[in-house]
Amino acid sequence: MTNTSNPAMGLLTRGSGETLIDQIVRSVSNRIDDKILRSGARMPSIRQFAATHGVSCFTVVASYDKLVAKGYVESRRGAGFFVRERSPLNAGERSAPDAAPAALETKPLDVVWLIRNMFRPAPSQRVPGSGVLPSEWLDGPMIANALRAVSRQSAALLLNYGMPQGFLPLRQQLQLKLAELEIDAAPEQFVTTVGVTQALDLVAREFTRPGDTILVDDPAWFLMFGAFAAMGLKVVGIPRLPDGPDLAQLAAMAALHKPKLYVINSVLHNPTSTSLSAAKAFQVLRIAEEHGFTIVEDDIYCDLHPGSAVQPATRMAALDQLKRVIYLGGFSKSLAANLRVGFIATSPEWAQRLCDRKMLATLTTSDIGERVVYKVLSEGLYRKHADRLRARLDAVRARTVRQMEKVGLRIDVAPPAGMFIWADTGVDTIALAERAMAAGLLLAPGALFSPSQLPSTRMRMNVSTSQEPGVWEFLAKELGSPLRRP
Repeated sequence: MTNTSNPAMGLLTRGSGETLIDQIVRSVSNRIDDKILRSGARMPSIRQFAATHGVSCFTVVASYDKLVAKGYVESRRGAGFFVRERSPLNAGERSAPDAAPAALETKPLDVVWLIRNMFRPAPSQRVPGSGVLPSEWLDGPMIANALRAVSRQSAALLLNYGMPQGFLPLRQQLQLKLAELEIDAAPEQFVTTVGVTQALDLVAREFTRPGDTILVDDPAWFLMFGAFAAMGLKVVGIPRLPDGPDLAQLAAMAALHKPKLYVINSVLHNPTSTSLSAAKAFQVLRIAEEHGFTIVEDDIYCDLHPGSAVQPATRMAALDQLKRVIYLGGFSKSLAANLRVGFIATSPEWAQRLCDRKMLATLTTSDIGERVVYKVLSEGLYRKHADRLRARLDAVRARTVRQMEKVGLRIDVAPPAGMFIWADTGVDTIALAERAMAAGLLLAPGALFSPSQLPSTRMRMNVSTSQEPGVWEFLAKELGSPLRRP
């Protein structure tokens, strides 16, 4: 849908013959029908929705009232508006008067769509929505040499199960790694996992039960939304600001929902590449203690961060020393995704509980992969490799920001580190992503990064996979901006 006025509108258009109220009702109800917006998801506040879409609060109030009347949304006194659980009789039906014409409907895109297409064979420079670095940026020979060295070890070591808690020399090496981050953890406080994905799964299954609430950043890494919902958990988003979460919202949602966990990227947040300030970190810990929830700190981008001299960043595990904070890390983003080696660092008691949970799920993780990672870390090769990655990202980031601005994208915060930039296109990025796919490009629409999955004009751009001219030519054409080459 073409934006004809304020770029912040993006999803709405004046002069179409359809009132703004009806456009909002149609857009939201369609996404609820298509299960892009899940039951129980919290709608934006009236002021937030109005500011985001450039409409009056009166328009939003009238739209929400109409959605309530149609059974799509419910109002909870003192808490706001939430997507209503719909009955089997009407869950898939749209009332004829408000149904959008077929030509205006966009194909529903969800988390699985993005993940599926991320695994489609495609040139790395045509996937600006990708969540990984191009394979040519990584050090294949280093991994191959480490793998050959491991293969020359005793055959018995390669044929048997590994240790449930993980390869001990690797856990000892992780102890040294975390010590550099001022996190004190003994080898028995680590549990290795199949990446951070399994780490989050193990923690959620151990510390929650169906019906419990998990807090997440909004926006945040999309994969966990579906995974947590499949466990019967309620996922509630906390608005992410440039220096960390909105503390007022965090405190309010903690008081309202009594969450068991809060999952947060403290350093190089996905998708904004912002990092947590020290002041915010202390306050998050205070709120967690007051309301009795545990913080799960996902630090998967740890080794892409250049240090606080370039971008101030505070890890809550360093402040808390693994009392209320469970720290997650891994090497899939910076070393090799195919190794799938991640880890959990926590208190000795919780580490044992999580190890037992891991054994029930998978017995052990791949001892071979853990030995390869240990080989790379222990020989000092990884540090130099991480230095090269950061330098390469620095070399393309500023150029990418300039190109984004030239084609009409708006960037609230241009991060000085990391691989992602969170940009505002001014149009519905679900529809934009569908047209990009038809053109052979993979975009990451903003709606997928919110647990509410409301329509969004935002999208995540990966600076390392956005260097092909075709990416910018497509965006310039779609956004109506002349492409000006440097």
